Amino acid sequence: MGLYTELSRDIKEVDVIVVGGGTAGCVIASRLAEADPKLSILLIEQGINNHNLPEVVHPALFPSNLLPDSKTALFWKGNKAPQLADREPIVPSGGTLGGGSSINWMVYTRAQRSDFDSWHTPGWSANELWPFLKKFETYHGRGEREHHGYNGPINISSGTFRATRAENDFIEAAAKVGYHELKDLQNLDANDGTERWLRYVGPDGRRQDAAHRFLHPKLQSGNYPNLHVLVENQVVRILFDENKRAVGVEYQPNTKFQPGNRSARRIGASKLVVVSSGANGTPLLLERSGLGDPRILQRAGIPIVEALPGVGNEYQDHHLTLYAYRTSLTPRETINGFADGRFNVQEMIEKKDGLLGWNSMDASGKFRPTEAEVEALGPEFKKAWDKDFKNKPDRPLMIIALYLSFFGEHSTLPDDAEYVSMANWTAYPYSRGHIHTTGPKLSDPIDFDVGYLKDANDIDVKKHIWAYKTQREMFRRMNIFRGELASSHPRFPAGSKAA
Repeated sequence: MGLYTELSRDIKEVDVIVVGGGTAGCVIASRLAEADPKLSILLIEQGINNHNLPEVVHPALFPSNLLPDSKTALFWKGNKAPQLADREPIVPSGGTLGGGSSINWMVYTRAQRSDFDSWHTPGWSANELWPFLKKFETYHGRGEREHHGYNGPINISSGTFRATRAENDFIEAAAKVGYHELKDLQNLDANDGTERWLRYVGPDGRRQDAAHRFLHPKLQSGNYPNLHVLVENQVVRILFDENKRAVGVEYQPNTKFQPGNRSARRIGASKLVVVSSGANGTPLLLERSGLGDPRILQRAGIPIVEALPGVGNEYQDHHLTLYAYRTSLTPRETINGFADGRFNVQEMIEKKDGLLGWNSMDASGKFRPTEAEVEALGPEFKKAWDKDFKNKPDRPLMIIALYLSFFGEHSTLPDDAEYVSMANWTAYPYSRGHIHTTGPKLSDPIDFDVGYLKDANDIDVKKHIWAYKTQREMFRRMNIFRGELASSHPRFPAGSKAA
């Protein structure tokens, strides 16, 4: 198959170079090869080949991708942030073939109708995108048939396991505080309720990452001799001709996987260079190539090819907080045993244990506050709510989910029970940051301001305050509730009703 860690010296030019073998890159290379097998295509990925890696293909092992010694993730160190108590946040992203789709939490969540329509771009409205949303998937869930696809490359299913006791508990507890179960929260319009969630996992229990679903089948078929995939190599910069047309790239081996090998090489692209290097990698590559804000490029000592002041600015991310609870669940109703060593992973793989095909999240919801709760969060919050949410009833303020897993150092937990997590995501963050290079080399430090919780008037913080109260009211009504893990919750003053 055409997958290499070192490219043959005979290959000096191809038609198309795809820089970055993440979710988009795998799809682009695969679809181009399928559309025109005569095209010579080179996809370059800085990480390792993900084919059949246990931590990738088995959903229950996904937390291992985020450990410090992970070979499948990149960890981007942010600047010291005053609003984060002067800590330096670490942002993980996909660092293997398949990118984020190889290491993420596999949560099947579509955007809302107003999200697409807000772009005001011909061809990109919700109604115009419906055919593509359907074409993408093979859906194995509830909902109206006209809202989903049934012949696409990506399976959407329950996988091979659900912990129904906790799932029912979440659904019932949410109803007690005013959020009722909906049949399909992914129809672009439904909102303000809960759902028995599905995942990017096939009925056979395997993760549906872009590399395994789009790229590997073509590489292994032998029918696409012009499709080449180079892993463990990093693109230093894009090469331009005198007309500022991209004509190739300069790349070098990734010393993380090929230590001691720093020899750079150039390869041409006769038709196109596609940059799909992720939200963090793409702006850094553009700047190293001379595309960006002239002031930043000059400080970094990089010749300016084209002034593009927006490159690297307006960085945003959804803010996730996790709160741990003690439960009455059994070990096989969580995935903690995979992380703390109680489960024999190899034996479970050999026996095709159904627990492996589960991401530990069976129930979640899209949540909005009541008008009274909006008022209680203050006039600045109400102003933001009225501007961006009030007249968009399909837009959730927060995503709240139950994960039957503990995200943290398991050795610090009491061994008397199973601990699980309530997860709160900011659906539409206001906070913004930036990511820029400080020099022309891959080894040069980055200037990464994650921007978390730095928006004016602390609207994002207030969202999390509301979400914390909401999820706590829910969990304390669950039958599995046996207490809170104090270290993961706020400290309430003595005599407080919250305590």
